[in-house]
Amino acid sequence: MKIGIASDHAGFELKQYLTTWLNNNHFEVMDFGTNSTSSCDYPDYAHPLAEAVEKGVCRYGIAICGSGNGINMTVNKHQGIRSALCWDTELASLARRHNNANILALPARFISQEKALSLVKTFLTTEFEGGRHQCRIEKIPCK
Repeated sequence: MKIGIASDHAGFELKQYLTTWLNNNHFEVMDFGTNSTSSCDYPDYAHPLAEAVEKGVCRYGIAICGSGNGINMTVNKHQGIRSALCWDTELASLARRHNNANILALPARFISQEKALSLVKTFLTTEFEGGRHQCRIEKIPCK
């Protein structure tokens, strides 16, 4: 499974940690940057990640910034993206089960590496329930 990942400077270290785990656990990772802790703008990395997920190049994405808010807002500007900002495993599970989220947004300054890994594992192993949730998802895009 191919996973896209992107962050700004605040999320760089967490991105590196998660990328190592993903690679060690047989996921193919597309890293959209950033590549250092030097100050940068999250949209520069969020848009390419969102486009890759929208086009099916990556099955899922992980987007990381300090609060998780800015990068989450940016990827959600793309019509084919359903990104969920999560800081708890129940939220990550519900995002997949009920919303068929395809990007997990993480708040690097508010969760530990261990918590982030738990969220990623939950997100990647939880299936969408479909059914009554599908019709709601179909109403999300702007016409």
